[in-house]
Amino acid sequence: MIMKVKNQMFLPVIAIIVTMIAGFTYLYIYVKDKPANTELASSEPKAEEKTHPYAPPSMEEVPEGEEGELIKLGQKYHNETSSVLDGYVGNTLSCASCHANGGVGDSLDLVGISKTYPQYNPRAGREVSIEDRINGCFIRSMNGKPLPKEGEEMKAMVAYYNYISTNVPEGTTDRPWAKLKKAEGDLSKVNVDEGRELYQQACITCHGEDGAGGAAGLALWGDNSYNIGAGMARVRTAAGYIQKYMPKAPVGEHEAGSLTEEQAMNIAAYINSMERPDFPNKINDWPNGDAPDDAAYETLAGKKNADK
Repeated sequence: MIMKVKNQMFLPVIAIIVTMIAGFTYLYIYVKDKPANTELASSEPKAEEKTHPYAPPSMEEVPEGEEGELIKLGQKYHNETSSVLDGYVGNTLSCASCHANGGVGDSLDLVGISKTYPQYNPRAGREVSIEDRINGCFIRSMNGKPLPKEGEEMKAMVAYYNYISTNVPEGTTDRPWAKLKKAEGDLSKVNVDEGRELYQQACITCHGEDGAGGAAGLALWGDNSYNIGAGMARVRTAAGYIQKYMPKAPVGEHEAGSLTEEQAMNIAAYINSMERPDFPNKINDWPNGDAPDDAAYETLAGKKNADK
């Protein structure tokens, strides 16, 4: 009778041991036969890259040697511009402030950007290079000074943009996956007061009552924001960005894509009604007299046309 009880006590233990052996056997076979390229989750492309029409190669595939180091340096300059290139940046913004996630599959996607240059730029009134376009962001959006075109900083940034554009066909002139639809509403009907109210509801959490941003968000006006010569100083451009991408995180009833075009234009008008740094050379923009109707300032060519 005692022997029978002992045997019954051991049965559950034996069952557990058998189950553990079976589990370890399965795990060994699974790991041994698992394809090498799926061993680590980090080697899988990000969700946004899977749906991108021309998904860039992973940064883990960057070639070794000088070329690879230049590409990685360019990514760092893109993501941390205001801190690692502070000598060329005059505010607290970085390239990633507008072109998030390294410029890949997020706000204002940059994949393929280097394949579209050189191209004609109406604001400059001439054909510009990718280096010119990068420096345009430095002197306008980041209110700083241009990078030396032959310097390591510029070469690194171009190398990075070339790398994320690897899979985009040569000769590409249009990037529909990256196009920002600008607001098309009536500028005469924008309401700054309504924009202020909406700002208080949807934007103040990240950007602050004084628009200075801080740890949670970017400066939208004041000394640490973009200057009047930046694209975001235009109501249609800023409204298009706001309507598509803001707020980044849900705030009450507001989330990215929930604002109407009218609401986005009102917010943009309020933000751009506030004081910000000047752009000394703005008078020479759009030299052919083709400034858009939401240009934030008068140009020399526009004044001449008006005087005719």
